[in-house]
Amino acid sequence: MEKILIIGAAGQLGSELTRSLADQFGGEQVIATDLRDSARVAFDYCRFEVLDAMNKEALRDLVKEEHVTQIYHLAAVLSATGEKNPLFAWHLNMESLLYVLELAKDLKLDKIYWPSSIAVFGPNTPKVNTPQFCVKEPNTVYGISKQAGERWCEYYFQKYGVDVRSLRYPGLIGYKSLPGGGTTDYAVDIYHKALAGEKFTCFLRENSYLPMMYMPDAIKATLDLMNAPRESVKIRSSYNLSGMSFSPKEIYESIKKHVPNFQIDYDPDFRQAIADSWPDSIDDSRAREDWGWRPDYDLDAMTADILKNLPNFFPLKK
Repeated sequence: MEKILIIGAAGQLGSELTRSLADQFGGEQVIATDLRDSARVAFDYCRFEVLDAMNKEALRDLVKEEHVTQIYHLAAVLSATGEKNPLFAWHLNMESLLYVLELAKDLKLDKIYWPSSIAVFGPNTPKVNTPQFCVKEPNTVYGISKQAGERWCEYYFQKYGVDVRSLRYPGLIGYKSLPGGGTTDYAVDIYHKALAGEKFTCFLRENSYLPMMYMPDAIKATLDLMNAPRESVKIRSSYNLSGMSFSPKEIYESIKKHVPNFQIDYDPDFRQAIADSWPDSIDDSRAREDWGWRPDYDLDAMTADILKNLPNFFPLKK
């Protein structure tokens, strides 16, 4: 039987992916881990352990004792937060990945999942319909670490046969967790402000297009990739992935269809330069061809679903 370990389970992606993995494999077969013991309350449906991703001895002991067969390594310092402490971001993002890849090699684990990001692209990357293979010159420590991580993943697959799989996520938008320090997180926070009856100040310009994805599509893509036959996974660095592309102005206009009095203004900060270095839209044709990827949500469908469900997770006073 598969035994699944999720590292960094309490983050935006992990909190929803862990639930889906428990639904697929059974809660007793899933171990959620996080650095903070306070995260335990969110994982009453599966096992929970406190784990520091940088403690390779504790990680190895847990994997061996629990006979773990798959690791989802989600712990990372994100783009905007990473720029405030670049050396720490590099240290955490890179060394923890290498610990996991070494474990997979030594213990012959079945599968590894590690998320990459559109942050691997840079200002010289084609911005419209960015192809799978192109120039990548990231100018953030997050993007640099993700680019390096992609090379390590492919190396461990080619050199040691480690079945490591990865997706280059666009900005992820969900209603079950709070923003986590990413440049695309304005598209999470804006819904909270709209339902709270507050004016939203956006840290990007109104016409800044970025690739985005609704969290249910991100979970679907992750599980589809991990459940695909080994021979169907033909890219071992990381697959381009796309759901939709929009600007702050367009998400604002989508929300106003439901919240007519909602107001926005724009005050670009250091995150604008990060956004400017990223693509406007992504070509994910390889994911579609290799393992059948198709998104379910566009902008208006996502907005309607978030505004309906967000108050159930974060009750807001108007």
